Amino acid sequence: MGKKKRTTQPAPRIRRSELIDAISEFLTINKEKQFNYKQIAAALNVQGEEGRRLLLAVLDKMRDDELVLESSRGRYRINDRGLILEGRFERRSNGKNFFVPDDDGNIVNIAERNSMHAMNGDRVRVQLLAKRRRSDTEGAVIEILERARNRFVGVLEVQRHFAFLVMDSKYLANDIFIPHEELNGAKDGDKVVVEIVEWPRKANNPVGKVVDVLGQPGQNDTEMHAILAQYGLPYSYPKQVEEYAAKIEDTIDKEELARREDFRDVFTITIDPKDAKDFDDALSFRSVGNDLWELGVHIADVTHYVKPGDPVDVEAENRATSVYLVDRTVPMLPERLSNELCSLRPREEKLCFSVIFQLNQNGEVKQSRITRTVIKSDSRLTYEDAQTVIETGKGRFSAKLLQMNQLAQRLRERRFANGAINFDRYEVKFNLDEKGKPLGVYFQEAKESNHLIEEFMLLANRTVAELIGRVPKGKKARPFVYRVHDVPDPEKLDTFNTFILRFGHKIKATGTKVEVAKSINSLLDKIQGRPEENLIETIAIRTMSKAVYSTKNVGHYGLAFDYYTHFTSPIRRYPDMLVHRLLTRYLDGNKGVDQKGLEEQCEHCSQMEQVAANAERDSIKYKQVEFMADKVGKVYDGVVSGVTEWGIYVEINENKCEGMIPIRELDDDFYELDEKNYRLVGRRTRREYRLGQALTIQVARANLERRQLDFSLV
Repeated sequence: MGKKKRTTQPAPRIRRSELIDAISEFLTINKEKQFNYKQIAAALNVQGEEGRRLLLAVLDKMRDDELVLESSRGRYRINDRGLILEGRFERRSNGKNFFVPDDDGNIVNIAERNSMHAMNGDRVRVQLLAKRRRSDTEGAVIEILERARNRFVGVLEVQRHFAFLVMDSKYLANDIFIPHEELNGAKDGDKVVVEIVEWPRKANNPVGKVVDVLGQPGQNDTEMHAILAQYGLPYSYPKQVEEYAAKIEDTIDKEELARREDFRDVFTITIDPKDAKDFDDALSFRSVGNDLWELGVHIADVTHYVKPGDPVDVEAENRATSVYLVDRTVPMLPERLSNELCSLRPREEKLCFSVIFQLNQNGEVKQSRITRTVIKSDSRLTYEDAQTVIETGKGRFSAKLLQMNQLAQRLRERRFANGAINFDRYEVKFNLDEKGKPLGVYFQEAKESNHLIEEFMLLANRTVAELIGRVPKGKKARPFVYRVHDVPDPEKLDTFNTFILRFGHKIKATGTKVEVAKSINSLLDKIQGRPEENLIETIAIRTMSKAVYSTKNVGHYGLAFDYYTHFTSPIRRYPDMLVHRLLTRYLDGNKGVDQKGLEEQCEHCSQMEQVAANAERDSIKYKQVEFMADKVGKVYDGVVSGVTEWGIYVEINENKCEGMIPIRELDDDFYELDEKNYRLVGRRTRREYRLGQALTIQVARANLERRQLDFSLV
C-alpha cells in the first residue's frame, strides 16, 4: 500500500495588530532577556519571506513607538522602563548630545538647553520628555550624579581683561573662560590643561583655571603630554611615590631564597623588543630525558615588592596599565621597579613567580606546577636576534632555541586546530630622530620569534586560569580575574557575511564555535595579499566581541580557551598583579575574596586599557600627520578605510597614513550614509564610496594641532 503524500499547509497570514500583541506578550513573559528577530520568529511561528518582512517592519515600528527597546543592534526586549533613568551623558561639539541608559535601551537625545551643562562621560539622571510624533526620544538631565572629567587641553588666548581656552577636544563646543588671576603663569599661545571650576546655569561658557602649562604647540613633548592629558592619563610620576619606591629593599635575604626553587644554574633567556627596558618574562629550558623537556615560564615577582595599599600599589591600580605612545612608555610602576628591581636583566639574581612545564616532542604538556623561584638570566635577546637563529640555525644557543621554537609551533598548530582565530596584523612604526620627528614609516610583522614567546605566555596564562577555574563538579570556583572574550553576535556575523559576499567570499556563520572559527581563519588565509585583505580583516575584528577582564568566566573565543587570564606581565598590567595575589592566596589555602569588589577592579582595568589604546592611536595619528606635513600636494593611491556622515577616511597604501576627504569635497551630489553596508551613496547619481574601494587622493592639508590630515579626490 502506497504512502500517503504529506501536504504542507501554507503558513496562516497574521495581521499586524495580532503580531504586535503576540510580540508584546512574548517579550513581557521573557522580560529579563533580549532576542533577535529570528528567535522571535521561531517563538511566534512566523514563517516565510513575507512573514519575516512583516515581523521586521513591526519590530521597527514598535521600537520607534517605544513599545520595545533595541538594546543592541538587532536585539529587542520589552520596554518596561519608567520616565526617570540613570546612565552616561555623551557630549559632542556639534551640539548633538545624547544619553546612554544603564538598562541598554534606546539612546535618548538631550538638547543643550536640557543638559544642565553635563560633561562628556558624566553619570546623570534623566527625565524622559513627552514623545513627539515621528521624532526621536528626548530627555532632560535633572541631576548630575558623578563627574567623569573636568579637565581639558587646548591653546590659550589671552586678551586684555580675560582669557579663553580654544580646545583640541571634540566633546565641548564652548570655549572655557579663564579669569586673569587663574592663568597660573601661562601666556598667550601656550598649550595648557584647564580645569572647569563652575558653569553657571545661564552662562554660555564654563569658567576654568589653568592647572598645567604643557608648552608651545607643535613641540613633540608638548603634543605627547597633551594626548595623555586629554585622556586623563599621567605624564609624570608623583614624587612621593618615586621616593617610596626608592626605599624598597633590593637585597634578597637567605630566608627568601630558601623558600624558592632555585633556577639560577638552569639555562634562561629573555626575548623582547630591541627598545624594551622592562623584562617581565623569561624562559628556562633543559632536557629531562625520555624525549621530555622542562620549560619554565618565569614572571617578575612584582607583588613580592609591592604590597596592597602601599603608595606604589595605589598609583599602579589607578593607572591599571603602562601606556605605549609612539616615542615613549608611560610606565604603570616607577622606573625603580619596572626597569631595575623587577626587570629580569641578564646575569642578575631575580625573584619570579613561575609556571614549570614538562613537554614531549609534540608540545603536549605532561606535567605542570606553579611555584616561586629565583633565576639568573644567561642572556637578553631581541626578537631580531632570535629570528636570525631560527632562520639560519646558527648563533648563540641555537640548539636550544630551535628546540623551543619547534615546541612553540606544535602548541600553535594545536591551538588553531581547536578553533583559535588568527588575527596576526602588522604594526605601524616610525623611525624618529632625537627630537621625535618622524623620518620614515615601517611595518612590523609578528614572526616565529614573536610566536615562540607568545605561545609559552598563552600556555602559562591558561594553566593558571585552569588551576583556579576548573573545579570538581558540585564545587564552586573561587573569585578570580579572567581575561574573557565572548562569542560574536550572530547578527553581526550575518552582516559580515553579507558584506564579504561582494568580494566573492563567504564564512560559516552558524554551527559550533570551532566550525565558525575555522571558517573565519580560512577566509583570512584566502585574502592574504589581495586588495581587500586589510579591509576584511578590519571588519572581521569589528565583528568580534571585545576582550575584557571579568570575574565571570565565559572563556576566550579568539584563543579557543575555556579558561584564560593575564599572569605574565605584572610590570605593565595591574590585572596580572591581582592574579598573582589571588594565586598566592589560594595556593596558601586561604578563602576567596569579595567578588563584587574584584569585579569593580576588573571593570576599571578594562576601561583604562581602552583609554590607553585610544591615547596610543592618537599618538600614531599625530606622527602620521607630522610625517605627511611636508607632502601637501602629493598624490597617492589608497583605499577607503572608513565612511561616516562627515566624510570618507582613506588609508594610503604606501605608508598606511590615514586622512579624510570631508563630505563638503564631494560636491557633485548629496551623499547619505548607508551604515549597514559601509558606504556613502549619492542621492541623485547613486554613485557610492564604500569601504575597501581604491581611490587616488591628493594631500590637501596637515593640521598638527588638530591631528587631522585632509585629502581631496584626484
